[in-house]
Amino acid sequence: MFSLQAMFGKGDKFFSLLEQSANAAYDSSLGLAKLLKNPEVADLSEFVRARIREKELAAQITKDLVDTFVTVLEREDIETLSSLLYKIPKVLEKFAERYQIVRGQLQGVSFVERAEMVTRAVEIVVQMVHLLRKGMDLDATKALHDRLQGIESEADRLLLDIYREAATGKTDAVTLFLKKDLFDLLEKAIDRCRDVGNTIFTIVLKNA
Repeated sequence: MFSLQAMFGKGDKFFSLLEQSANAAYDSSLGLAKLLKNPEVADLSEFVRARIREKELAAQITKDLVDTFVTVLEREDIETLSSLLYKIPKVLEKFAERYQIVRGQLQGVSFVERAEMVTRAVEIVVQMVHLLRKGMDLDATKALHDRLQGIESEADRLLLDIYREAATGKTDAVTLFLKKDLFDLLEKAIDRCRDVGNTIFTIVLKNA
């Protein structure tokens, strides 16, 4: 198996920056779980901190790409991964802000199942990003990629429940709109995880 460590050394800064970005996204997913568990005492600053940290890392990656002559991965791939990772906490922060505003109108509506799917998806993203440092392991990357695709497919299927509910006409339009808006944001977070997974899988396919 081709080893990036052997070629560039295991201390490559871009591995570290991308890993930190993935970890920031994971912290944001943990904040989501806390918010839904105890919305009355939830601190939205957790989401802000995760998003700001992600933005700072993205800026550092861009700067280092300009200043570095040789990079461990293709520059375009590093920039793409950085951009996609930043979008995960950004979307979750939007969900948190809107949820806190409208949750009183959505009594009895649970977002826990979708939030757990987000956390599972981000956990896989973290594993895939950390796996890059170890080299281009196609089998391990594909296994994680397949799991991520499975979560995304499951989320798509669950989103259809909103349309089925709308078809019954039993839920008022405002409540239905608010539910769909929030579920769409969680779906978008999972989609961003899928995009990260697709990008990493493509990188590995190119270099394995």
